Amino acid sequence: MENITVEELKSRMDAGEKLNIIDVREPHEYQEFNIGGKLVPLGNILSMQTDELEDYKDQELIVHCRAGSRSTQACLFLETMGYSRCKNLVGGMVAWEAKFGR
Repeated sequence: MENITVEELKSRMDAGEKLNIIDVREPHEYQEFNIGGKLVPLGNILSMQTDELEDYKDQELIVHCRAGSRSTQACLFLETMGYSRCKNLVGGMVAWEAKFGR
């Protein structure tokens, strides 16, 4: 698993790069504030309900949560399932909001 900073992610988003951003928070957290990632709660990943991610198996996945703990777990678990290009967003949405606001 690699890490990516909020600055690196924002720069890539601003450049219009096509990114596979996965938000592993809960639906209520996603509704409060999100950066446009695909919502796949950590519980779904841990119970192997990942059919919606199958097309991304060989692509870079940028995984984030609120502060970085759940996304780290998700990346490690996805790697055991053959997703070899997972990147964890360091600090998650807490770091994003601190740097860029909502």
